[in-house]
Amino acid sequence: MSFDALGLGNELVQAVTEQGYTTPTPIQAEAIPVVLSQRDVMAVANTGTGKTAAFTLPLLQLLSTGTAAQTKSVRALIITPTRELAAQVAKSVQQYSCHLAIRSAAVFGGVRIEPQIAQLADGIDLLVATPGRLIDLYNQDALCFDELDVLVLDEADRMLDLGFIDDIKRIQTLLPKKRQTLLFSATFSDEIKMLTEGMLNDPQMVEASPVNSTVDTVKQTLYTVDKSKKGDVLIYLLKKYKWRQVLVFSRTKQGADTLVEQLNQVGINSASIHANRTQHARTHALDGFKNGDIRVLVATDIASRGIDVHQLPCVINVDLPYVPEDYVHRIGRTGRAGTAGLAISLFSSNETKQLNAIERLLNRTLLREIIPQFAPTPPSKKTSKHDDDEYGNFEPTPDPRRSKGKSQKRKGKR
Repeated sequence: MSFDALGLGNELVQAVTEQGYTTPTPIQAEAIPVVLSQRDVMAVANTGTGKTAAFTLPLLQLLSTGTAAQTKSVRALIITPTRELAAQVAKSVQQYSCHLAIRSAAVFGGVRIEPQIAQLADGIDLLVATPGRLIDLYNQDALCFDELDVLVLDEADRMLDLGFIDDIKRIQTLLPKKRQTLLFSATFSDEIKMLTEGMLNDPQMVEASPVNSTVDTVKQTLYTVDKSKKGDVLIYLLKKYKWRQVLVFSRTKQGADTLVEQLNQVGINSASIHANRTQHARTHALDGFKNGDIRVLVATDIASRGIDVHQLPCVINVDLPYVPEDYVHRIGRTGRAGTAGLAISLFSSNETKQLNAIERLLNRTLLREIIPQFAPTPPSKKTSKHDDDEYGNFEPTPDPRRSKGKSQKRKGKR
């Protein structure tokens, strides 16, 4: 099947071809015709399946046939959970709309709001935004949604994980009730189902690339090591295999910075990306990684959304994530679009719960291997319950349900 067979115009097909794509992925083949029919869509698709093009291409097609946005107006809105993902989606929009007269922009926090207000003044056909900055701009009367035709929620499960549910509900009250809504998520949890009931009207369900098939193109290796030796093992692997680029995941912000310091000390050019770094520093690190100036990018889960590097050979989990779905998101940064990839995880004994949860999600057991010179020491005493967080600056995936429960208990005691 070709892209023009899906109902896309010549300008979009030409742009896609110029980006090097000739055949649509399964999620694109299923979703694009449904979006073009202007039905609401509930799509389940993992990272690396081509989901961004699955909604941006038909969205641009619909916008190209309408009237240009008026002053401060927005015709289509894509909401993403993080700044990096907003920037990545906006870049895709620009690439695909290069032969169309479409005005697009991205707005997110961490940078000055005044240039964004100026950019919105003449109206925007397609706006990519994070929830907080979008509400800030609305409160400053910088944009209006009277002409909005389409709403897209990208990585809706991540938005719920990060506690954006109240922001999403607030935004929903600002939008026209008569609109097309597209919701893309890696999972279809009970929380996502509840969200769709209130926001989507008789949606068409589109599902492609379940978890197991997504990771089938990625070779997964698990090395059992002492927690204190993970930095040394990382250096050993990088020197031995000489990958041109590697994305490394750390559970904590301080842990990420510590790894970068270790790597740079031994001559491995690296940088970190996490929530404590300024938006300028995060953008500089990500650009350096994409253009090859930085060989190793060390990221936390929250900051990693939007990292999209063509043919990334390897992902290394120095720490296993607490949320098992994050493991799938992490390793999905390699082995994209059906190409082979490699994911290595450094597992220590205090991460048994995380590993069990990941294996349940994957419905498979990951083979434990040992690097002889880094064989783990036998357990001699019980580790502290706080051992996981000894590096400080923990950057977990927040669970709003859990935090609400805690606050309610505190109020009850008072």
